[in-house]
Amino acid sequence: MATPKPTLEMLRALTDENVLRALMAEPRLTRAEIAARTGISKPTISDSVQRLSAAGLLVDTGERTTGRGRVGSYYALAPHLGAALVVTVTQHRVTAQTVDALGRVRGREDLALGPGAGARAAAAALAGVAGRLAERTPGGLRTAVVSAADPVDRGTGRLVRLPDAPFLIGDLDPPAALAAHVTGTVHVDNDVNWAARAEHAAGHARGTDDFVYLHLGEGLGGAVVGDGSVRRGHHGFAGEIAHVWTVGPDGTAMPLTEVFAALGLRKPDSTAIDVTALRTRLTPGEAGADATRTALARAIGPVLEAAVAFADPRMIVLGGAWGPDLADPVAERLARSPRPVPVTAATLTDPELTGARTRAVDELRRLVVELTRPADRTRHPPATPHPRPTTHHRTQDAP
Repeated sequence: MATPKPTLEMLRALTDENVLRALMAEPRLTRAEIAARTGISKPTISDSVQRLSAAGLLVDTGERTTGRGRVGSYYALAPHLGAALVVTVTQHRVTAQTVDALGRVRGREDLALGPGAGARAAAAALAGVAGRLAERTPGGLRTAVVSAADPVDRGTGRLVRLPDAPFLIGDLDPPAALAAHVTGTVHVDNDVNWAARAEHAAGHARGTDDFVYLHLGEGLGGAVVGDGSVRRGHHGFAGEIAHVWTVGPDGTAMPLTEVFAALGLRKPDSTAIDVTALRTRLTPGEAGADATRTALARAIGPVLEAAVAFADPRMIVLGGAWGPDLADPVAERLARSPRPVPVTAATLTDPELTGARTRAVDELRRLVVELTRPADRTRHPPATPHPRPTTHHRTQDAP
């Protein structure tokens, strides 16, 4: 059976995508520069630039090349293609950024949450920062990515309160809170999963498709990466390790979260770990530092041994506010286990924000490329400064 030949429309669409992606890597290019970067002939690139300019996706910047030879015009993505919203939600604050298709941060809003703020206050803060950013964004907010310091139901994008969860955001519904300000899909996931994706892309786990990321901070969490993708589980709760049974300071069995209560390392009237007190206790020369380090490594070890048994990772990455402090004693313990696995400390700054922002840029680029399709140009005219939301919002699984 003969292989079908690509249609002219398909070839044009592929060329247009190559042109757009070239201009997502550089803020401005001439047609000759685009041809050199894509390997496509100059006449074909000229036709594509003309089509994309007529569709409102590209603009002539008004700048021209200098020097000898033919003068070239510089082209760039149109300024009204919109942006992606990136949001991190913790028990302390809501932080939001807008990023364009080149990955540049264009705006930022930050709003503190009061002690014990619940879902209603968090939703109002989320909608407020998104609304202010949308007003300042030509083309509006085309998509959003939310990183939340709580378990996330993968089917709805709602945050879920599990027993003894230290954070009080409650059952916040980010897609609903953002519906009035974001025209496209709202992607929501747990902050530990976003951090693991960042580690896979640019951290110590770069190039490693099978690893376990353990977050040790005010809260406890884990992420399992298999074949390069975060494994979220049926509900989206994979990696919720707080209630895994382990060895307590006195040698008795208890949930991991209770180890910190037994050590006196919880914040008052909370299940959140007192990070400042814990790190002080671990300071070399501090009374009880060795005993605390041993107790924590002994408690964390069985949790990771269980992860090794079920996930078979190539490596384990310890992140969070104090996870890297335990890398050496945990590595020593796992080295003596039946299935030893290398342990390394995470080094990325704000990995959850980095992971979410990377996904937001990728999603925005995909949406911009889709605008090359005639139907999408009609449905989402790029020159509209502030499009009103018309689509139903739902969460989608992140890869």
